[in-house]
Amino acid sequence: MNTWLVTGGAGFIGGNFVYRAVADGIRVVVLDKLTYAGHRETLAPLEGREGFHFVQGDIADSALLGRLLREFQPEAIINFAAESHVDRSIDGPGDFIQTNVVGTFRLLEAARGYWQALDPARKAAFRLLHVSTDEVYGSLGPEGLFTEDTPYAPNSPYSASKAASDHLVRAWHHTYGLPVLTTNCSNNYGPYQYPEKLIPLVIHKILAAQPVPVYGTGENVRDWLYVEDHVRAIARVLEAGQPGEVYNIGGNAERQNIEVVRTLCAILDELRPDAQGRPHERLITFVDDRPGHDLRYAIDAGKIRRELGWQPRESFDSGMRRTVQWYLDHGDWVRAVTQGQYGGERLGTGR
Repeated sequence: MNTWLVTGGAGFIGGNFVYRAVADGIRVVVLDKLTYAGHRETLAPLEGREGFHFVQGDIADSALLGRLLREFQPEAIINFAAESHVDRSIDGPGDFIQTNVVGTFRLLEAARGYWQALDPARKAAFRLLHVSTDEVYGSLGPEGLFTEDTPYAPNSPYSASKAASDHLVRAWHHTYGLPVLTTNCSNNYGPYQYPEKLIPLVIHKILAAQPVPVYGTGENVRDWLYVEDHVRAIARVLEAGQPGEVYNIGGNAERQNIEVVRTLCAILDELRPDAQGRPHERLITFVDDRPGHDLRYAIDAGKIRRELGWQPRESFDSGMRRTVQWYLDHGDWVRAVTQGQYGGERLGTGR
């Protein structure tokens, strides 16, 4: 049985990846600090299952990393561990530097020491896959797409910290030969996403009949990627990607934020109608924009399609419907992960 160390595996994308890996027969060791967006509840169905191990800890803890690598002898490390919400990075950038930059450095150093001590066959097979974001590329105008060759131009503390981590990963490959892979994805959505993010927050607000906040005019554009498509892509990159290469992963589903919100309103009009028959769009409320809000992100996923044969299976409409239904069916999870921690309040004012 292959063994993978998955950092940040109790978070949104990491948790979905862990479910897929366990289902595929991989022995998975999850290392997660369990900050506000990482929760044991996300992985509760896997507790006690053979081949699943959970360790609470920090990727910046070098001694812990070394112990886990010696004990479990993984064939791969998949790094999801990150502070990831732009709004929170505006209010408190320090945690983003500590986890995303310092933590990635410590993980790379632990992986390098472990990898260098492996026998030749295992050394050749080992991979470290670093999961990053399209936000490192900055903001697009009305035209164009991000490619793997787009210069980095991060505009938020979050994206700057992820850009720094990407550069460290690249440097550890070119300097030390560590066999790394990097993926830069567009905006994810789907099961287990913490309700501070746009799609689950809108669902939460509508179900509570509360005003639905939309930044600025709602014209900012994102490329939306269903999380199960994303984890399939990561698995494919891990399987067949070339060490040192970067792969952009996108959903080919550009939408303005206001379009996303109206789509959610329409789905919930059908699946959870207002008691008085009123349209949920009546709850949309435009609020002051996020400081430094990037206008548009859009991914060219041609490289991963051509070289590795991956493409998304979910359309925007089918993925959104599946997502809404999941949140309707899992209100207990939402309550468990937000209780006493987050009540849907505005973040990222910079004040």
